[in-house]
Amino acid sequence: MNTPNKLTLGRMIATPVFMATMLIDFPYHYLVSLIIFAAASLTDMIDGKMARKYNLVTDFGKFLDPLADKMLTTAAYLGFMFLYASMGKSYGIQMTAILFIVLFREFMITSLRLVAVQNGTVIAANMWGKAKTVCQMVAIIVTLFIAALVTVFNLPALVLNIFMIIITLLLWASAVLTVISGVVYMVQNKSAFLSSK
Repeated sequence: MNTPNKLTLGRMIATPVFMATMLIDFPYHYLVSLIIFAAASLTDMIDGKMARKYNLVTDFGKFLDPLADKMLTTAAYLGFMFLYASMGKSYGIQMTAILFIVLFREFMITSLRLVAVQNGTVIAANMWGKAKTVCQMVAIIVTLFIAALVTVFNLPALVLNIFMIIITLLLWASAVLTVISGVVYMVQNKSAFLSSK
């Protein structure tokens, strides 16, 4: 197994650790979550560049890399369900809707990718998929950063509400990109799906 694929596996292994630090209440746990998530996100950038630069691109990596991204970002969204629920019903409903959009797209595209693999076609993430992942990761990092600030400092309610609006807009932006990337993915690869037996 080459180094980029090892980094991808490392990102997958880090996912349950990251989620545990989000959910288990201990001092500065959101700060720890932020550090783990940022480090895992960095491996996503490194493994792709390394694979292309040193010609280490493999079918295994093409399939596993987006899967590792999905695991990491989905874990964050699931953790945010608890965070948003504590902020009130409106925020809880919005986070539920965002999570549904993300999970629906990811399950659908992963299923279609498996169909393509059975027909001998390995489909890598496209530009829209990468943009979606970057937007998700930025939204998650900002959310974790704000959550870490809240646990360390006693922020006024007005500041907290402004922060919540910012991160909610970022999460909705990632949800919109999730839908767009899913539609583009299906259109670009419809021949691989239509030719399935």
